[in-house]
Amino acid sequence: MAVEIPPLVKPSRLRSRGGLLGECLAEFLGTFVLISFGCGVVAMAVAALPGSGRAATTTTIFLAAGDWLLITWGWAMAVMLGVYVAGGISGAHLNPAVTLAMALRRGFSWAKVVPYWFAQVVGALTGAALVYLVYHNAINAFDSAMKGPKTDGHTLATFSIFATFPAPYFHGGTWGPLIDQIVGTAFLLMLIAAVIDLRNQAVKANLGPLIVGFVVAAIGMSYGANAGYAINPARDFGPRLFTYAAGWDGLAFPGTVPGAFSAYWWIPIVGPLIGGAIGILIYDLFIGDVLVVRSEMAELPEPGRSTPVMTSDDE
Repeated sequence: MAVEIPPLVKPSRLRSRGGLLGECLAEFLGTFVLISFGCGVVAMAVAALPGSGRAATTTTIFLAAGDWLLITWGWAMAVMLGVYVAGGISGAHLNPAVTLAMALRRGFSWAKVVPYWFAQVVGALTGAALVYLVYHNAINAFDSAMKGPKTDGHTLATFSIFATFPAPYFHGGTWGPLIDQIVGTAFLLMLIAAVIDLRNQAVKANLGPLIVGFVVAAIGMSYGANAGYAINPARDFGPRLFTYAAGWDGLAFPGTVPGAFSAYWWIPIVGPLIGGAIGILIYDLFIGDVLVVRSEMAELPEPGRSTPVMTSDDE
């Protein structure tokens, strides 16, 4: 039996939340949850586990694949939880690349794109602030114990809790990380399109968020090390804004480590936006259009067959 839950706010004051405002609030909260758990798991791996005596030393991180699996599965669950929180109100885009792709190919209103983007970035920034509030002691302890280059007392390792940067083997180049972000986000949108497509083998009941979480885990395991698999402009830009205000300075904006990389801040924004559009276009070209044609044919062939099976009554 369903239990009637009274609203916290008088119904007369809730009407404004029935439209775009309510959707943006849902995007804010969903993205806040996403970042709180996503950046939270990185804070655990980078600063809290070493600092709490649960690693070999106070600065020991990433000595085995298990460290990376902790992060990839943590982000997967973060995405799942964020989508479960906001999905019934806004569709739980939680990602400007998803919002753009939905407007481009799924009829999402272009008038809502910028408000959704704003809510997502603010939610991400607020989630990063919460992670810092909870873990600032561990972060400061790690930065103090760490040797090597520092920016205003902070290290690149603790910056990685919040935002992304390219691997050293790119030697500061732009194209490698940019292509990485395009490819990763293209896969993300291609697979989201498949998961939610009712014409295809869409996920039944409300398991969609779980499968999307698995998608993010797969991307992190297969394409994560190149540039931290941001695959979400808000996920990187919001926490990057916070870290700039919190003292990471040039590591955040313009995203520079002398001799390693420079002016990196725009790549996790532009790459995912391009990749998301490419991903949903590829899905529609290879799968969506075929589903349209088959529905128009009315008589669908069995999976794996190119033509319908003829029966004796048809001959």
